[in-house]
Amino acid sequence: MTADQLRNAISERLVLALEVARSAGSKMRPGGTLLLMGGTGGRRISRDLGIAAAATAVIPPFTAALAPELAPVRVNLVAPGFVDTPLSASLVGDRLDARREELRRTLPIGRVVGPADVAALAVHIMTNTALTGATYEIDGGQQFVGV
Repeated sequence: MTADQLRNAISERLVLALEVARSAGSKMRPGGTLLLMGGTGGRRISRDLGIAAAATAVIPPFTAALAPELAPVRVNLVAPGFVDTPLSASLVGDRLDARREELRRTLPIGRVVGPADVAALAVHIMTNTALTGATYEIDGGQQFVGV
């Protein structure tokens, strides 16, 4: 990864989140929720994932640090693993059906996480006024089986 690629990876994840927080935070009602979207790609550092995994890994502590800054607006992060969406399909390419089958076979939930699962979590986080500064991973148990 070149220095420019790293700058772009960090900018796409962290700087964009900061700009959104700065812009939206002052316009939100007290007790409202700023819900950031990340991913689980930063939980495993590997040669295949490269330095971009580190750019993803920094979002949870950023979220935690941002929560007291924006209080009483609440700040949380949803970090999905593989979700069966067109974006995932474009990343996996011709291995999509094999990936879905692998997940169905190995995940503790016995199925692939879908957009409705992520949406349900997001609604819960936004309506539960006791939640702030936290990261909520939604991966169907990928973290336990390593797929």
